[in-house]
Amino acid sequence: MLFEDKREPVCIFNGTQQKQGLLINRLTNETFKLDIDRMRRGWYSDKYFENINRMLIALSKEGYTYSGEHHNLPAGVSAENISVGDIEVEMQWFTRRVGTTVIVGVDKSLEMLRHCTGYWENERFIETADKLEVWAVQDGDVTESPDGNPMNVQPVIKVRGRYRDFALLETPTLGILTRSSRVSSNVYETLTAARGKPVLFFPARFDLHEVQASDGYAYNIAVQRFNMDYSQKLGPFVSTDAQGDWWGGAGGGTVAHAAIAPSSVTLLKR
Repeated sequence: MLFEDKREPVCIFNGTQQKQGLLINRLTNETFKLDIDRMRRGWYSDKYFENINRMLIALSKEGYTYSGEHHNLPAGVSAENISVGDIEVEMQWFTRRVGTTVIVGVDKSLEMLRHCTGYWENERFIETADKLEVWAVQDGDVTESPDGNPMNVQPVIKVRGRYRDFALLETPTLGILTRSSRVSSNVYETLTAARGKPVLFFPARFDLHEVQASDGYAYNIAVQRFNMDYSQKLGPFVSTDAQGDWWGGAGGGTVAHAAIAPSSVTLLKR
């Protein structure tokens, strides 16, 4: 469920379109097609998160409780009988990029949390996402950081719940947020420098084909953000169909230089 936050998330979706009476739904796993089983098993997670997970599960089974003397709990909260293995936390995702960041990757991160939060009992996965409290901005929201100081940041996702149930998801959620936000922010800066001229998104040949869908989505979000901020009506221009997969776009272009090769003889004769 969503919990309230003092900073109301303002974004290009629920900051404008919902005021016009439109309901904007987040993208779901029907779009992302996550590798859920392997993600639940830690296949995509840095190994030390798996080690933490195993340690907390073992401590929970042993009934181990906190026995230290120098805790950092809020005033009025007792340190007695705290089950370390079942400790509940608030985890925050934020960027330390200096300046403006156009945030993208939130929807996919939430689907990871929705489908992969829980624990294994033998070969059966027990889902516990319904026990989490979650707050998140929308893809396309903007954060500002004057100096990259981690003590002066704007969280884009907050999750409260039993840590070991979602510890493995730190790696993949940070991965999609980092890459997609970098792409969208760079595109936004390019559009700003172009002063209203359309910018063709043409990076497919420089990276793995597996990232085309997420990168194209980040590009499209940046175009929407730019249009809203500068009262423009630019359209998105991607070079492959895969880049438009998550938002219904299609690739376009003119004619490749390679066309000269098979037609060079005819061109020379003319």
